[in-house]
Amino acid sequence: MVFQRQIKGVFALVLFAFMLMPGSKLMAKESNIHQGPCTVTAGQRTVTLNIEPRPVRTMKELTFSVTVTPCDKLPETLLLDLSMPEMQMGKNQVTLVKKSGCRYEGKGIIVRCMSGRTLWQAIILSDTLNNPAFTFNVRE
Repeated sequence: MVFQRQIKGVFALVLFAFMLMPGSKLMAKESNIHQGPCTVTAGQRTVTLNIEPRPVRTMKELTFSVTVTPCDKLPETLLLDLSMPEMQMGKNQVTLVKKSGCRYEGKGIIVRCMSGRTLWQAIILSDTLNNPAFTFNVRE
């Protein structure tokens, strides 16, 4: 029993270290999306997420904007996956359509969690971008 706890502790430590490695698909940056756009590095590109209107609230239609630079060899649409870390909320994805230059935009809703949790994660599902992730808190 004690040995199982030690293995779980080591596994959690290794997983945490992996999440912090640059370029990791699990890497997430906690953002204060209420103050403005948030940016992460995805390989040789920078990816910026903006959500409006602010403050970002649940159960309201939101506009999700993503800017990728440079944006060569990217498709005309990207998929933004909205989920809660460590909580199964069901599929919630927003299709982002290329609007101009390197900017993509789409509309969606962040649902209210019945448990009262407010930490959300937005992952841009793109192997080319190495699936960059943003974590942020929403307001009720």
